[in-house]
Amino acid sequence: MRFDSALGLESRKGPLAIAGKVLVYGLMVIVFTGPLVGLLMSAFSKTLDPTSFSLWPDEFTLENFVQAKDKNVYLYLLNSFIVVGFGLLLQMLVSVFAAYSLARKKFRGMTFVMLLMLTTMMLPEEIIAIPLSLVLADMPLLHVNLIGTYAGMILPVGAWGFSILVMTEFMKEVPVELEEAARIDGAGELRIFATIIVPLCRPALGVIGVFGFTMIWDQYLLPLIVAPESDMWTLPIALRSLRSDEEVGIGVLLAASLLALLPSIIAFLAFQRQFMRGLTSGAVKG
Repeated sequence: MRFDSALGLESRKGPLAIAGKVLVYGLMVIVFTGPLVGLLMSAFSKTLDPTSFSLWPDEFTLENFVQAKDKNVYLYLLNSFIVVGFGLLLQMLVSVFAAYSLARKKFRGMTFVMLLMLTTMMLPEEIIAIPLSLVLADMPLLHVNLIGTYAGMILPVGAWGFSILVMTEFMKEVPVELEEAARIDGAGELRIFATIIVPLCRPALGVIGVFGFTMIWDQYLLPLIVAPESDMWTLPIALRSLRSDEEVGIGVLLAASLLALLPSIIAFLAFQRQFMRGLTSGAVKG
């Protein structure tokens, strides 16, 4: 990531300018990576001092992670992976198909549908908590109770207005001429969608993949509603429980926090190229 344009440093030359750049970039590295390094080192330290910061663990140990196993942290981690894996897959599928309908098709009520999606993004989770719990306890038409099931944590995150809007705006910029040429060659609707539209939207898929993963991974209220028993808790709920447990040391809590943080970092690194292309391009030019 470049900060030259934002800070106006690209026009500065000479030794003082170089020293200034080194100082500014050094401060940025400390601010953004300092907490992560502190958490990483503390999770592997045997003795902890909350008032000190170390670049190397004091008395390196894996005991915190061993104790985390005794507190079922790895079970909660597995639950989180199950929810985010199926939830993100469902969310991306729904976003791609919904965006294709909104961006490439014209139908009556399209503006109302877009407004409805924007409205869902403006409502805090606390407002829909009670209605959501009632719906999950008795699914309309099907009359199925999803409380206490993984499906109850996966289905509500399957459609997210942000992802649909990002994909919609990106698909609008795909040249219509590409579709027309494909139709002349005899390609059907599904083939055009799968071989032309979706491949050109890979940068947008990277954007919604990173944001979608983070949104689902950080879910707290939804698993709290759906999971009545602790064996179905996800890691965010478990962290709150560990924090209030007087028998759990701070080392175990830091180890669990590190386990909760790493997947988000790995997800960003995995989608980094497409994510950055999606943010910088914003559209596909023919």
